[in-house]
Amino acid sequence: MRCRTLAQGLGLCLLVGVALCVLWVYADTWLPFSYVPYYLPCPAIFNMKLQYRGERPFQPMARSQYPQPKLLEQRPTDLLALTPWLAPIVSEGTFDPELLQDIYRPLNLTVGLTAFAVGKYTRFVRHFLESAERFFMQGHQVCYYIFTDDPAAIPRVPLGPGRTLSIVPIQKHPRWAEVSMRRMETISQHIAQRAHREVDYLFCVAVDMAFRNHWGPETLGDLVAAIHPGYYTMPRQQFPYERRHVSTAFVADSEGDFYYGREVFGGRVDRVYDFTRGCHMAILADKANGIVAALREESHLNRRFLSHKPSKVLSPEYLWDHRKPLPPSLKLIRFSTLDKDLHWLRS
Repeated sequence: MRCRTLAQGLGLCLLVGVALCVLWVYADTWLPFSYVPYYLPCPAIFNMKLQYRGERPFQPMARSQYPQPKLLEQRPTDLLALTPWLAPIVSEGTFDPELLQDIYRPLNLTVGLTAFAVGKYTRFVRHFLESAERFFMQGHQVCYYIFTDDPAAIPRVPLGPGRTLSIVPIQKHPRWAEVSMRRMETISQHIAQRAHREVDYLFCVAVDMAFRNHWGPETLGDLVAAIHPGYYTMPRQQFPYERRHVSTAFVADSEGDFYYGREVFGGRVDRVYDFTRGCHMAILADKANGIVAALREESHLNRRFLSHKPSKVLSPEYLWDHRKPLPPSLKLIRFSTLDKDLHWLRS
């Protein structure tokens, strides 16, 4: 009798354990999760969930010190090809474009391209789109997303097969700085609401630039950053990081890999969502404390790339300043700035 009672008890415990395991798996897999810092307000984005699983809560990376990687570390005419964390640095000569086309074309991928055309920046849209139609992801499906406060000013540019243009209206702001600070929020909201259903990869670029040469699947990766053309030969102590400890964008003098430009970043759409959402949360944290980072969103972008390393890095040929002479280390330019009067554009 005693053995029978013991057996029944063990059986009941086993059933309860199995039920708890099933409940745990269900909750971990299907129930929504939202990470909201206790010190921030709660705009709608914090409760916005994508229609796919796999989003993980923010896990800050412990800071570590190591020598700065240098793009021209070997010879002045040769670019570094691999970062210390084993991310490839893409430049002319490091890949076979025909081979990559053969590999990626059967995957039937769709690549998104976002750009902001607000105020007088709408004048750049036609040239931007025409250059993208000529050079950006040829042979692949492309979705252009133009965010603008003046939809009527966006020209209709003829597009090739499998390429679409979506004009996304956004709120008009009186100051350019406000537009810049809201860019990360707008992109993350757009991904959550729409883009994650339409594209596999997403690049976020500046509209006042133009594609000059082939830009293809060699740039695809989980999380992609582009090295700023103004600082790739400088020591990290001279990078224009946010140096105030009170800002969430703070970077110490002993930290830093490359200085990345805000004009180009991208990756898998879910990773871009995590990245832009994280930057936006950091911007809100600073705003709650009355702080504006030194270079606004670019400061937060560099801080996040320091703790969330890019899986692929684009050399300055993918982000070039047309006013600078072409150095021996760059074979060609793929994406660069246009002539413009910044004071007039932002007035």
